[in-house]
Amino acid sequence: MKTHIWKTICLSLAMLLCALADTSISTLFAEETEGGSEPMQIQSSAFDEGATIPKKHTCEGEDVSPHLSISAPPAEAKSLVLICDDPDAPVGTWVHWVLFGLAPDTRDLPEGVPSDAEVLGGAKHGRNDFGNLGYGGPCPPPGPAHRYFFKLYAVDTEPVLNVGATKAEVLQAIEGHILAETQLMGRYGR
Repeated sequence: MKTHIWKTICLSLAMLLCALADTSISTLFAEETEGGSEPMQIQSSAFDEGATIPKKHTCEGEDVSPHLSISAPPAEAKSLVLICDDPDAPVGTWVHWVLFGLAPDTRDLPEGVPSDAEVLGGAKHGRNDFGNLGYGGPCPPPGPAHRYFFKLYAVDTEPVLNVGATKAEVLQAIEGHILAETQLMGRYGR
């Protein structure tokens, strides 16, 4: 409980500092690519940083993944990893999407990525906390809006994991191999 409170306080402070500096939270956490001047970024045409995720991408709508675009991963990247989670869930952080082994030249993830075991030319889906492969959209209990973080990692390896790997297994496999990371945060409440 205390850890969750401290995480909330730290994120709130980071958001306040970003507002004061007139920058976005994703820019704050983006790391510059080696040899390049642009930091790696992840964006969506469905919602802006900190904005509401459209109902279409939630359990109250079609529950399809939003379109995501990627820019400026490091040239040394061997693969990309995407994890979407909700740290505001009553049971602790809830994982909504685990996708690993994306080709490093991937620049767009289309809306509605299928929940197949392998997608987008060989990327593998991990298991989300709903117990399924693929994307499971926001579905918070009634109350204040939750935050949903789409975290992108550029890594210097291709994780050797089976389809259905968990977020924890993926993060363990890429530990020490992360070249750059960034995130996009959207909100949704019911």
